[in-house]
Amino acid sequence: MFILSSIMMFGYLAKSQEFNSQLTTAKTAYSAGKLDDARFAMQQMLQEIDIVVGKEVLKLLPTKLQDTAAAVMARDNVNGTSGFLGVVIHREYGTGDKNITLEVISNSPLLTSLNTLLSLPMLGNTGDTKVVKIAGYKGLLQKNSGATENSFDYDLQLPLNNSLLTLRAPGRSQDDMVKMANMLPIDKIVKMLN
Repeated sequence: MFILSSIMMFGYLAKSQEFNSQLTTAKTAYSAGKLDDARFAMQQMLQEIDIVVGKEVLKLLPTKLQDTAAAVMARDNVNGTSGFLGVVIHREYGTGDKNITLEVISNSPLLTSLNTLLSLPMLGNTGDTKVVKIAGYKGLLQKNSGATENSFDYDLQLPLNNSLLTLRAPGRSQDDMVKMANMLPIDKIVKMLN
């Protein structure tokens, strides 16, 4: 236990030192009038914060979805990018062709078009799409062609303020998708990302 906590503390201190180093670089560059260098250092700091927040979101996610789909934590991933997207948080549940994928993307470029679709009542509920409500947020459930000729897979895209949650679960029904989405701590995720 002592070794594990020592390793975790070392990782935290290393990140803290990197953050402080970038802060010092930004201040020095700003004082010298090198605004581009100051901006770059600040973007690096924000990226590090986004990655830390993404790892905290992963801790909020359930370790199991539905009855049999256990989280494959070895495939958990958090990637941050400077400027365009904030962070991409990735978790998988189960294995094989019944693999469930959950991704949360902050500052997703798809948010504007998805929110537009959700605001147009005529486009929301067609044969291949359905507007659903999860934890008070409207989302779009889309039917896609499945792996076999007469099968279908579903994707759920759920805008969460400035983030987009996407749930993909091949071989599951619409009801299964809604049940799985309702198992997620949406309010806590939104609070963490805002």
